Amino acid sequence: MSKGLQRIFFEASPTYELVNHVMTWGLDILWRRKAAMVAAMDGGTRWIDICSGTGEMAAYLASRANGETTVVAVDFSLPMMHKALAKPQAKRIAFILADAKSLPFPDETFDLVTTSFATRNLNVTRHILMQCFTEFHRVLKPGGRFISLETSQPPSKPIRRLLHLYVRLTVRPLGSLISGSRSAYAYLSQTIPRFYTADDLARILREAGFDEVSFQHMMFGAAAVHKATK
Repeated sequence: MSKGLQRIFFEASPTYELVNHVMTWGLDILWRRKAAMVAAMDGGTRWIDICSGTGEMAAYLASRANGETTVVAVDFSLPMMHKALAKPQAKRIAFILADAKSLPFPDETFDLVTTSFATRNLNVTRHILMQCFTEFHRVLKPGGRFISLETSQPPSKPIRRLLHLYVRLTVRPLGSLISGSRSAYAYLSQTIPRFYTADDLARILREAGFDEVSFQHMMFGAAAVHKATK
């Protein structure tokens, strides 16, 4: 990822979780728990959370993993990873600093790949997003699954307009106020309204080689959990 994105997450890292919780009224916690439950349901011994950030999803996965399952967390931001390392579950997680477009693992390494609220940041261009999805597909074992939790576009146009209005009125000013970083939350506030619908993201996943792609809307479509298999 770019140096610009690294700077954004460097600035956002100290208060990143707090801002997310405040802006979603705590719903992001419930959404991550739901995604982790879906992800862990089919088992496996090697799980990886990519663009793990402060490690919230990795921590939920570690809490659901049995003693034979290795949980790996990958991120490109060292300050975000430092926050993750402070979590109680960190002792059950292997942390690796790496770029999502070029993962340092052999083909067919993992039973499960997850990412949460990171796909928007991978979508610098559609080509780069496809590169990342293709890389996720590469490191999955045959039959392995990919779980993506991300903001989405509500199918209802009135609800979509309300969501975009809420984002415009809260994400940048509230995020800037809490974090002290105007640039980080100016960027993040722009990515939400511009991101794909759940159907469009499912289509892109199929183009990247995934099968059995499905999704579940949450909060009237403000977020979605996508599940796909290799």
